Amino acid sequence: MPAFDLIIRGGTIVDGTGAERFTGDVAIRDGLIAQVGTVTGDAEREIDASGKIVAPGFVDIHTHYDGQATWDQEMAPSSWHGVTTVVMGNCGVGFAPAKPDRHEWLISLMEGVEDIPGTALAEGITWDWETFPEYLDALEKPPRTVDVGTHVPHGAVRAYVLGDREQPGAVPTEDDIAAMSDIVEEGVRAGALGFSTSRTVLHKSVDGELVPGTTATPEELVAIGKAMGRAKDAGGYAVFEMASDLQRDWNEFEWMGKLSREAGIPVTFAALESIAKEMPLSEQIETMRAENDNGANIVAQIALRGNGIIMAWQGTVNPFAFRPSWQAIKDLPWEEQKAKLLDPVFKKQLLSEANDYTEAPMDIIGVVMVITQGWAMQYEMDPDFDYEPDETASVNARAQQAGVDPQEYAYDMLCRDEATGFIYLPILNYAEGNLDFLHPLQHADDTVNSLSDGGAHCGTICDAASPTFMLEHWVKNRKRGDRITLENAIKRQCRDTAVLYGLEDRGVIAPGYLADINVIDLDALKLGRPWLAFDLPAGGKRLLQKADGYVCTIKNGTVTFLDGKWTGATPGGLIRGPQRAELAEAAE
Repeated sequence: MPAFDLIIRGGTIVDGTGAERFTGDVAIRDGLIAQVGTVTGDAEREIDASGKIVAPGFVDIHTHYDGQATWDQEMAPSSWHGVTTVVMGNCGVGFAPAKPDRHEWLISLMEGVEDIPGTALAEGITWDWETFPEYLDALEKPPRTVDVGTHVPHGAVRAYVLGDREQPGAVPTEDDIAAMSDIVEEGVRAGALGFSTSRTVLHKSVDGELVPGTTATPEELVAIGKAMGRAKDAGGYAVFEMASDLQRDWNEFEWMGKLSREAGIPVTFAALESIAKEMPLSEQIETMRAENDNGANIVAQIALRGNGIIMAWQGTVNPFAFRPSWQAIKDLPWEEQKAKLLDPVFKKQLLSEANDYTEAPMDIIGVVMVITQGWAMQYEMDPDFDYEPDETASVNARAQQAGVDPQEYAYDMLCRDEATGFIYLPILNYAEGNLDFLHPLQHADDTVNSLSDGGAHCGTICDAASPTFMLEHWVKNRKRGDRITLENAIKRQCRDTAVLYGLEDRGVIAPGYLADINVIDLDALKLGRPWLAFDLPAGGKRLLQKADGYVCTIKNGTVTFLDGKWTGATPGGLIRGPQRAELAEAAE
């Protein structure tokens, strides 16, 4: 009988600790790594990794698969990019706890905040739960290609406790806060990895209302944090996650520091350059570090490229969305829309019109103006698109070079390839027109690489490919500044993200750890062109992006993807609470 289930032979091992790469073998038995180095035994299956990178499976801690995880086993697109563990339920939105009369409300919240088609959620979710522990039980049933862990979301908790009193600006009573705290504590004790909330005006329901939690008081948030601390003391694990506009007069870091110190738990927040934030990223980091110097444990989640919008005629957003002619055709079937858009007469009429902002949300009018007129901030997505473009790649510059009006150039770009063209608009994280400010943050112990939003923003972004982008851009190809080492990149996307959420059984290639592994042809690694698919339940749309270069992805010792294609294997499951690795002695 073979000594091992699987041996990966002769690869360049980047083990996830940040240590220097080395050449060796990895032996796997019973879903765990059994031996690393020179393996002399045999196995039921061997993979030749000569000349390839062997790294841990990626751990993505900021996703929104809360609905999709209940019906989808493949868990694309994250699973296409070497991700073997996802943490969902971020930004205060999710589907548990949920009273029957709140199902549609929770769907509208998710649709508005995360741009996930409500029709897809309504058709796909079975709702065979009410409480958060029951939701975890439901998540435990279907097998998947990846492991999933989740937060208790503030929006669902508030709706469950306040009922019809949950309106923007609602102030809960002391009894309400106690009830919410009990629900969160129960959820963490049942296996949730944390709690999440949102405090940004960019997050609204599909009806345009601010999400629950946006106006929550520090007293409410700290009380919930203390409940998480009690659950942690009982053996659970708890991370307090937040998206916020970080307005200075809100003193967000003050209560985050207080919560972290008093509850004894980490607090993590989305650290972004944003026109919705008056506090620049450098000040966010400086203020966070001042609290950490005073005993807090606050961790900044950073994105590795400009976060923004991929605009397309069939997407959620396009630059002409407020022109009367677009409004007249926006609800037509696509073939009729396309015929109009490719008609020179229609084009001339639309380009002659002014934007009508009557229905535009005034509290984010700056964002709307950039979408509809910011030609210097919009970039043509050609086949070899560089996600760190300079000004010469902008719509404005290319229109000048072509001798046409920028709006006409943008219109023609969107009409390419049978009206399936894309325009990239990095609203967040690109204020300086480059990514230089992110380089030092990728060498800091109080930041983690995150914010992929996998499963969300289906018609506007495709950042679930972030791990691939990290390797292709930051390690291999960056032209406009310093790169990062492969060892650091792997550590940050594997070990660092795993440890923040108490998942100490993964993210490292060493005996005793989960056999979650990627074999990567780094020379061939390349992001493909995004495309819009209509493959969600009820024909819901989503932007997808694949990559070349993934030789195979292994989850719990089972090959889930081979040469970029799903094998049909589903060894993943639900993560309940903290996970510990029992380091094994190397087999003789």
